Amino acid sequence: MTDRRTFPHRPPSPMPVRRRLVLLLLTAVLFPTGVAAAGEFSAGDLGGGVTIVPGRSGLVEISGYDGADLPAGSSLRLTAPAGARVTGTPLADTARFQGSVTADGATGTYTYVRDSGPGSWKDGGYPFALAVDARAVPGTRLPGCAVVLTDAGGARRASGSCTVTVGMPVPTLTEPAGGTFVPGAARLAGTSYPGARVSVLDAAERKVCAGVARIDGTWSCIPDTPLPEGANRLHASAAFNGVSAVGEDVDFTVTARTA
Repeated sequence: MTDRRTFPHRPPSPMPVRRRLVLLLLTAVLFPTGVAAAGEFSAGDLGGGVTIVPGRSGLVEISGYDGADLPAGSSLRLTAPAGARVTGTPLADTARFQGSVTADGATGTYTYVRDSGPGSWKDGGYPFALAVDARAVPGTRLPGCAVVLTDAGGARRASGSCTVTVGMPVPTLTEPAGGTFVPGAARLAGTSYPGARVSVLDAAERKVCAGVARIDGTWSCIPDTPLPEGANRLHASAAFNGVSAVGEDVDFTVTARTA
């Protein structure tokens, strides 16, 4: 037998809705947009930049932290970009900081070891020595350079990135050699990065002639007008892929003009 009795309809309780609203409001207050949960916040953006010639080393100084003083045990770690490796932590000493570098040069770390004093990480730049691969192309930015600051418990307190740009090797002017005597229309030559545009400039920064470095790195040009008789001073300037470098001055003597 089927029970055909009906019961009055009761609307769902409003309590779950109110609970959701309360939770949403609490979430908005405790974790506003752009602020991460505890242990992942950033007090200031860490950063630094350096330009390093292929096959050479340079220092990138990391700064930018403006949060609370972090006591002993806090550490700053830099991850080297692709095409470079960390070779040292020059600031490390037994009084305030200890420094370490992984065997493969992938990362370098400063650890704060002094409990007394004004704290750390806000009083200047923290240098890391980086070596750039000799095969790196001038003008490129090496990707993947990152820095992280953590407290004594390992919680992240700030993070950021660093910019490592591959610099331009200094060009050379080898013809004429310094201290020699040459005619005014003598050939000028030297070395630079393959494909670089090389300009030869006099002591007044006027262009004497220009050329492009060949695949073997050599370049040459002949002065547009004969060089003046007597003492001359020239230097080479090279540009490639948005970066440039200036070579050393070369002093020589022009003995006679040639047509």
